[in-house]
Amino acid sequence: YPSMDNNSQGSGGVKAGLGSLFGGGAPQYSNTELAGVPLTGMSPLSPYLNVDPRYLVQDTDEFILPTGANKTRGRFELAFFTIGGSCMTGATFGALNGLRMGLKETRDMAWSKPRNVQILNMVTRQGASWANTLGSIALLYSAFGVVIEKARGAEDDINTVAAGTLTGMLFKSGGGLKGVARGGLVGLALSGAYALYNNWDHLTGSPSSRLY
Repeated sequence: YPSMDNNSQGSGGVKAGLGSLFGGGAPQYSNTELAGVPLTGMSPLSPYLNVDPRYLVQDTDEFILPTGANKTRGRFELAFFTIGGSCMTGATFGALNGLRMGLKETRDMAWSKPRNVQILNMVTRQGASWANTLGSIALLYSAFGVVIEKARGAEDDINTVAAGTLTGMLFKSGGGLKGVARGGLVGLALSGAYALYNNWDHLTGSPSSRLY
């Protein structure tokens, strides 16, 4: 049997050489070491893999951000969502209000084509009016927020409150000084409440995701 032992040793040497040539020679890990590796989001590791399990532990963010980029979206990126969402919200509420008004004004009319046309006109008119109003407010708020952010070089709740106050003042500027004061107070109250909502988790000691 010496020849068989020599052949097995020779084949083992060839396998070892091929293994070293193609990245073999995998480090051996005990069951205790493998048992301590978290396997969240993946299937159990095979003990035959030539991978150190400790390198598979993800303790950092999964997203790659450009150098100097923030992890949250800025006001300019959120402006498009804010304006579009406000227009859609205004159109929805305006259409519902127009439907209510149309049904109320035509309640004495029988169901006919003139009544349907009148209700449809009321729905479209109110929907367009509300969408225009909320879209204009969102546009002013986003513009003020971006300008204040660029001017101050910082992004915090001061920008939110200042943008909301200026938006209310400018939106009601056609009503004179009283309208400007009234609009500024309303904008200050709404933006202050929104800033408080954004910081509520921080005040209560819980992690939060901020949106401006």
